[in-house]
Amino acid sequence: MAAAAGIDNEAKSTNVLRLWTDERARGVILQVVVLVSLAAFIAMIVSNTLANLERAGLDVGFGFLDNPAFFEINQKLISYSSTSSYGRALIVGLLNTLLVAAMGIVTATIVGFSAGVLRLSPNWLVSRLVATYVETIRNIPVLLQIIFWWTILIELPKVADSVVIGGGIYLNNRGVRLPAPILEAGFGWVFFAFLLAVVATIMIATWAHRRHDKSGQTFPVFWVGLGLIIGLPLATHFALGQPVSWDVPVKQRFNYTGGFNIVPELVALWFALSVYTGAFISEIVRSGIMAVSKGQTEAASALGLRSGQTMRLVVIPQALRVIIPPLTSQYLNLTKNSSLAIAIGYQDVVATGNIILNQSGRSLEIVGIWMLIYLSLSLLTSAFMNWYNKHISLVER
Repeated sequence: MAAAAGIDNEAKSTNVLRLWTDERARGVILQVVVLVSLAAFIAMIVSNTLANLERAGLDVGFGFLDNPAFFEINQKLISYSSTSSYGRALIVGLLNTLLVAAMGIVTATIVGFSAGVLRLSPNWLVSRLVATYVETIRNIPVLLQIIFWWTILIELPKVADSVVIGGGIYLNNRGVRLPAPILEAGFGWVFFAFLLAVVATIMIATWAHRRHDKSGQTFPVFWVGLGLIIGLPLATHFALGQPVSWDVPVKQRFNYTGGFNIVPELVALWFALSVYTGAFISEIVRSGIMAVSKGQTEAASALGLRSGQTMRLVVIPQALRVIIPPLTSQYLNLTKNSSLAIAIGYQDVVATGNIILNQSGRSLEIVGIWMLIYLSLSLLTSAFMNWYNKHISLVER
């Protein structure tokens, strides 16, 4: 019996040793150990936090989000008043964050691509001007740039001395007052015409791409699509008797009524983030273009393509495979940098959350909401950009 037990123990030891010497098995074991250790560490942190909160007489929960906020928000995309709930205030702040992030990403992309291409221009003056912009802007902290542009905007004329643009736009130190659209019966058809024009443009672009691959002939997709997207809804608008009217701002004694106002904080934040991030994007674009073999440009010239066609049809499509990964990081940085809005009083999700935190004392919950929001935005942006990067990647044959 003793001999049999010894043989079994020796066999078990041999099996364990064989398992440990197997590289794949050892890797799995180490990963499991690290995962269990991490889970235990997180559980300890959560347990200690809950115990400390219980000893301090504090409870954790999100029921406070139903309480009235009792504060105003200077820029809102949905209806909101001081009697709205904390949860409603956070939604308004989140929409403000999404607004400035979306505007900033679009503008920074346009600025960055334009500057990146122009910096490679053979024109010495243009190249040097763009280089000066890039080296100046990206070496000044973005917070200082936000405060700088905000300071300029609040020094604009007062309401009584507003600058009038086009008879319906008023510019002053309280922002830009613009006419607001009033949607009447029949606007649904105008919107449907817009969607139809977008779908038609996509179909035309697909057809033009296949036609170009087969015959080499080009088609003015941009101009045709632009004509459809603008012309079709406009024609529908007039055909239905103009179902969209405008609420034009009217000057009162101390302010304007009607229309809608874009606060200077939004403009300053949007402009600073766009210009700052655009400087970094321009370097990414420049490096991506330079990564394309010079033989590609020479081959395009030999085929009779003009410089603009070469850049648009040959260089940029290949450069995108180098540009997209670091471009994603810049989009994420812009979204997270929008939280600096609190420095100039633009009420994004961080600013509104900070007011709620001070009023309710729910620091743990508010910080958790902030982290969840920015994590979600970052993961969604990364997922989309990764999908796009995979979509344009070279297919191996």
